[in-house]
Amino acid sequence: MGITHPAREDTLSHVPVRRIGFDDIRWALRQGWEDFLGLRGDLLFVGVLYPFVGFIAVLVALNQSLLPLLFPLAAGISLLGPLVAAGFYEMARRRELGEDIRWRHFFDVFSGPAAGPLLALGLVVAGLFVFWLAAAMAIYQMFFVDPNLGFRTPGPAGAFIHALFTTSHGWGLIIVGNLVGLAFAIVTLMISVVSFPMVVDQPDAGAATAIETSIRAFGRNPAPMLGWGLIVAALLVIGSIPLFIGLAVVLPVLGYATWHLYTRVVER
Repeated sequence: MGITHPAREDTLSHVPVRRIGFDDIRWALRQGWEDFLGLRGDLLFVGVLYPFVGFIAVLVALNQSLLPLLFPLAAGISLLGPLVAAGFYEMARRRELGEDIRWRHFFDVFSGPAAGPLLALGLVVAGLFVFWLAAAMAIYQMFFVDPNLGFRTPGPAGAFIHALFTTSHGWGLIIVGNLVGLAFAIVTLMISVVSFPMVVDQPDAGAATAIETSIRAFGRNPAPMLGWGLIVAALLVIGSIPLFIGLAVVLPVLGYATWHLYTRVVER
């Protein structure tokens, strides 16, 4: 099956977005893998930063009082992925244009014209991350904390995990927590799938325009974008086993692939 030929959307006041298909997503993933191989291991150490942060989050969450946030922390870190991957968008952009590529170029976006819009977008996703953790703790309290006794630590890890999977309130926490987490993930996908690579490519557009364009791109391509989100989530889970080590490969590939997806969706 051939690559979908995107049809341009006629707009006057907005950055035009195209309609894409699942062939375009497969193409973006292939291009992301080729970028990863083409750049060899020059940026592999940057990919390790993300697993390191995740590993630290696990260690912190093993603190007994933070045990209920273990999964929300590990899952919520993915909300910050688009910001962490900004350097990969720059590397893919330079490779696309045939420009010089060195590891130091990964950090160019954080000091050049894109720095301001990236900071604004980063604050947005960081805010979503904080709200997600607050929501996760509220859900835990709803199912596991007696309002008459106030907040309590969840007890030994084994007892908490046993209650989580063998009691009605444990399964209630799992179901409601996952549904709320899914809502946060979809919102993050909508505002970030195009916005981060767009401000790297077109920093003059600004964060607000980039977010608006990303939302319209999602609305124009709901099925492919949701499919992309599922692929990203699945690869992040696979890369997280064991101890987040696989993310050293998964994150760069997804970063490069996200850039190529952006070039398919947005009229540049």
